[in-house]
Amino acid sequence: MRMLIAGVALAGLAACGGGGATGDVRIGLSVSTLNNPYFVQFRNGAQAEAKKLGARLTVTDAQNDPSQQVNQVQNFTGQNMKAIIINPVDSDAAVPAVKAADRAGIPVIAADRGIDGAEVAQTVASDNVAGGRLAAQELARLLGEKGNVAVLQGVPGTSASRDRGRGFDEGVAAYPDIKVVARQPADFDRSKGLDVMTNLIQSHPDLAGVFAENDEMALGAVKALGARAGQRVKVVGFDGTPDAIRAVRAGTLSATIAQQPRLLGQQAVDAAVKAAKGEGIPKAVAVPVKPATKENADQFG
Repeated sequence: MRMLIAGVALAGLAACGGGGATGDVRIGLSVSTLNNPYFVQFRNGAQAEAKKLGARLTVTDAQNDPSQQVNQVQNFTGQNMKAIIINPVDSDAAVPAVKAADRAGIPVIAADRGIDGAEVAQTVASDNVAGGRLAAQELARLLGEKGNVAVLQGVPGTSASRDRGRGFDEGVAAYPDIKVVARQPADFDRSKGLDVMTNLIQSHPDLAGVFAENDEMALGAVKALGARAGQRVKVVGFDGTPDAIRAVRAGTLSATIAQQPRLLGQQAVDAAVKAAKGEGIPKAVAVPVKPATKENADQFG
């Protein structure tokens, strides 16, 4: 056990807790990317829960590469993990690997994003549609219910981008004087958010608001907007990452729809351990979201 702990500590890929009835439960977790503070918090929550429950958790980083993630999940299946948690890069591309795990009798938990076209033991995620609606309502409030807005979309093919976008569209439909004049993917990435926003303000100089489907893109947009951010142009993000909460406090990011990534990670591991032991778990768990604004930012750390 001492050698195992030393090895995984050096690799930075696993959390291990010894002893207890769940000590032989080995769980594989494939994270879409650890180059995003949100998913670092998610991983940390998962590792903390694994340690608490005495399960052995191996974490891999797919680096936003769907094929790399498929290989990781296939490797977990070949290693006879007792359960697999996948935070999919692409909700469709992951299907074959998830089906293969299912055929091998290994329960799969989908975390933060759903899987399209394959059976999983549970999907644990924020209510992204509700969060998108909240983002529309918050942006409408900030704009006095009128103005031209742009939407920065996440990675195409992810359920998170699709659901947040759908919720935003449903929410903004209640405000006829708000017009969505541009939608463009920036792949949940800060530098791409900066580049896309730089181009959008050239083609749409009258923009009054921006909804970014995650905080990394929102922070890129804030940088592109410079002094206009939070003043002439209101930007609303999604996630509630530490950097975003600091920007909300500073007034450059007008609001973010705060998730609870550590709780998501904890709940995914808890469900994986129960599924591995043959216990019944609900098919879906929705973790609440809420707007973080300058007025309540202190609640979010």
